[in-house]
Amino acid sequence: MPIGPVEYIIIEFPGNHFQGDIVPAMAKLIENETVRIIDLIFIMKDPDGNVTIYEYDQLDELAPFASLHGELNDLVNQEDVEYAAASLDPNTSAAVIVWEDTWATELALAIRGAGGVVREGARIPPELIDAALADNGDE
Repeated sequence: MPIGPVEYIIIEFPGNHFQGDIVPAMAKLIENETVRIIDLIFIMKDPDGNVTIYEYDQLDELAPFASLHGELNDLVNQEDVEYAAASLDPNTSAAVIVWEDTWATELALAIRGAGGVVREGARIPPELIDAALADNGDE
């Protein structure tokens, strides 16, 4: 099966309060076949800095995430968890989501077929976009 570009995102929740409010927006992306969830884990750092990993079915507050359809493949490994946890303050949680950009599968296949190699890509933070637009008077 051809696969499109794969991305990850680390979403921080201060105070160790996971918010299921993001689930409807994610579900819509899945339903529209914009993305496909490949892996989803949750990390909690307690006040002493100890890290615990949870799956969506291990805590009541994560129950809303059970409605997201995907192929959870245990792609996130211990090194990834350590990387994500390193940036968390004590008493903070994070959701680590890995998804395929299914909307870009055809483009990815065309790039690969043409011998192209993506050398770099990055997500530009919204604050930088807002500032740039404001500086250009486009806001």
